[in-house]
Parts: sequence; C-alpha cells; structure tokens
Amino acid sequence: MIDKQEKLIDKKGIRLDGRKADELRPLKLEVGVLPNADGSAYIEHGKNKILVGVFGPREMHPKHLSRPDRMVLRCRYHMAPFSVQERKSPAPSRREVELSKVIREALEPALFLEMYPRTGIDIFVEILQADGGTRCASITAAALALADSGIPMRDLVVACAAGKVDDTVVLDLYDAEDKLGVADVPVAYMPNLNAVTLLQMDGILTHAEFEKAVNMAIDGCKKIYALQKEALKTKYMHIKEETQEEVEE
Repeated sequence: MIDKQEKLIDKKGIRLDGRKADELRPLKLEVGVLPNADGSAYIEHGKNKILVGVFGPREMHPKHLSRPDRMVLRCRYHMAPFSVQERKSPAPSRREVELSKVIREALEPALFLEMYPRTGIDIFVEILQADGGTRCASITAAALALADSGIPMRDLVVACAAGKVDDTVVLDLYDAEDKLGVADVPVAYMPNLNAVTLLQMDGILTHAEFEKAVNMAIDGCKKIYALQKEALKTKYMHIKEETQEEVEE
C-alpha cells in the first residue's frame, strides 16, 4: 500500500509506473475468444484483465420484459472474488449493479435497437484482475464483443479516463492513482460520430482542469480506437486466410 504522503508523480513528471502524464498503460485486445458466445472479447489494460461475452439477439426471457418497438440491452458487470487483493464476495455489490447500468447506457447509443423488436441482448463482463479503470476497459471490450457478434453498430464505443494526481492532470489512472488522486473523469466516446456516450466525474476540478481532463481522455479514446479496429481486422483477416486455404485445398 502506498503511503498517502508519498508523491505519485516525481519532479520530472514521471508517474510511479514509469509513464508520463499523457501516456496510456500497455493495451492488449483479442476478439472471438469464447466459441460458445455470439460475440466475445478479451482486454488487458495495464494489469486489468477482463473477459466479455455477448449473447443475442434472442427471444427475451421473461417475456414481459420485452419491448414491442425495440431490443432490450442487458449488461452484467461482475468482479471475480480473486480479482482484487482482498477477496471479495461473489454476490453482486451495489457498485457492480451501478457499473452494469453505466456500461449498458454507454453502449446503447451505438446500437440500432429499433431493428430488433421483442428481442434482447445480454452482455456479461467478468473482471478477472482489477487495477483501476475497469469500467472504461469493460466498455472498450464490450463494444468489440458486440461488433464480433455481427450486430449493426453506428460506431465502436471506446472509453478512457483522465484525472488529477498531485496537482497534475494525467491520463489513464491505475489503482493507486484512482484511490489516492484528487479526481477521476471517465469518458466513453464514438470517434466517427464525435459523440460522448458517458461522462462522469468523481472529485473536484476547476473548469480548466475539467476541460483538459475531458480532452485528454478523448485523445486517449482515439488511440485505443485504432487498436480496437486492428483487433477486429486481425481476427477476420485470419478467418479469410483460412477460408481461402480451404477453397484451394
């Protein structure tokens, strides 16, 4: 545990994990990792490890929850008991229920819900290892899983956070910065539409700091967006090559 008196950023502007203020943590994205799901994705964002499965569109159960004019999107965010240092209860906490709602609402604007009336899509987000910023990493991976399922989308949703640590606005906070920092600003964004689908703030910032944090988070989203598209291309180019090989044989 880091002592609260210890500086999280040194005199040269380097954070404890070796990054500069505007640097992202290392990022790894994979698509199509669960064969039994309609769409799936896996993300490693820093020390975060998150698995997402998408099932649907399919008939709603129970039926009374279906909507005659649109599809219902449901999301379950769950942290595995072993995902944090101090083992957590497997039962859903209030925070997990809240983040399930936040992730769902961040993703809904990207989907053509009216195209699939009386159906539902279920998104299951499983946090295997947590190190700060799991909501943003979950949104990024869930958007990839939705795209992998073949559901029509206006754009991929990508999420990143910025915040204030030691009087400095920084990008992509990890666990210690999230807990000991002054503020945290998660942003979800659709780059092609230049549309923000999630904007939250925890802490206190001046108007100038808030604007800087939002712009920094959006810049981070654009960098992650390129990696999202690359992950999709990697999977489907691989499938195309395999298909061509089968045809040639």
